[in-house]
Amino acid sequence: MSKEKDNVRIGNEARKGSSDRTADGLADRLTRIRRELHRYPELSNEEYETTKRIKRWLEESGIAIASYPLRTGVVAELGGKRPGPVIALRADIDALPVQEETGLPFASSVPGKMHACGHDFHTAAMLGAAFLLKEREDELQGTVRFLFQPAEEKAFGARQVIDSGALEGVSAVFGLHNKPDLPVGTIGIKGGPLMAAADGFKVEVKGKGSHAAVPESSLDPIVAAAHIVTAVQSIVSRNVSALDGAVVSVTKLNSGTVWNVIPESAVLEGTIRTFDEVVRARVLERFEQVCVSVAAAFGTSASVRWIQGPPSVVNDDALAELAWEVADQLGIAPVVPVPSLAGEDFAVYQKQIPGLFVFFGTSGPEEWHHPAFDVDERALPLAADYFAALAERALEAVAEG
Repeated sequence: MSKEKDNVRIGNEARKGSSDRTADGLADRLTRIRRELHRYPELSNEEYETTKRIKRWLEESGIAIASYPLRTGVVAELGGKRPGPVIALRADIDALPVQEETGLPFASSVPGKMHACGHDFHTAAMLGAAFLLKEREDELQGTVRFLFQPAEEKAFGARQVIDSGALEGVSAVFGLHNKPDLPVGTIGIKGGPLMAAADGFKVEVKGKGSHAAVPESSLDPIVAAAHIVTAVQSIVSRNVSALDGAVVSVTKLNSGTVWNVIPESAVLEGTIRTFDEVVRARVLERFEQVCVSVAAAFGTSASVRWIQGPPSVVNDDALAELAWEVADQLGIAPVVPVPSLAGEDFAVYQKQIPGLFVFFGTSGPEEWHHPAFDVDERALPLAADYFAALAERALEAVAEG
């Protein structure tokens, strides 16, 4: 049996094993959608064809497209026929600049671009939730707004959605990320911090160049930069409690052009990840102090430019409890996940309104952003069914106050 046919069989088995709420044939439909998205990935703010596809699938199911000023991405709505609150379900739609190495028959047809983080899975799952909710739209106690968000990988798509006005009137927002190390049939739910604030840095060390044979005539930026790389590794161990999470990683170091010349400058780049805002401020402050002071010790100077990323994903406790109850009711095993130091701009929504972000088990062979990343498609109908049920329950809970 070919791998593609085997994957369809897996999807069919998932549909049979999922809740009776899951419409017949949904697994096959979502599998086809996910594979089409996977085959044609688009990078952040380039998701024009992806946007067209999402709109087509929604319109084919009679789901209304809402009008908001977004270049890419889609906002859709269901319900509103009975008075009640508005809750939002969010999925990200962009891909990564990664050359795919899965060998799948529906692998990316675009060189150097791949859905290596599973946003194709997220989009297909939320479309499935929309299809299910459409069938019982008249019963909804309020409105469900779907946010198919662009540019998550660049960490500014959520801000674009908010600036468009699409979050106005929303009482709560829910989102998901596939989790390769959680098995299909499980879901990771926890209140409080789940994913990290993700800040980037670029440090320029300026010195004085000279011939490599006369180093005493230089103020060597490479030596200073090397000491900075070593020194910043002490920031977490000596400024952050072992009970708090933080990471400082230098991921890029550029300097020089030829083998026999000491250059004028060196440039360091990397990232800082934290969960707590107080810790975040402290680590960023100490990082800058260390860079400037170490550079000065070698007679050079250092300037730090910050690339501010999204804040930490901090889940609402009441929404987490509600989500846990829905998982129990559907027979999807809830677990308390280990927080991730990866970043997610879903956190930007949570700065505006209560929100909950969950990890959905997909039994993946590799972690996010790996060229061989994939998901087990049996999770698709489970996720669709789960978010449809969660949306209904959330509308009831918000209405009850």
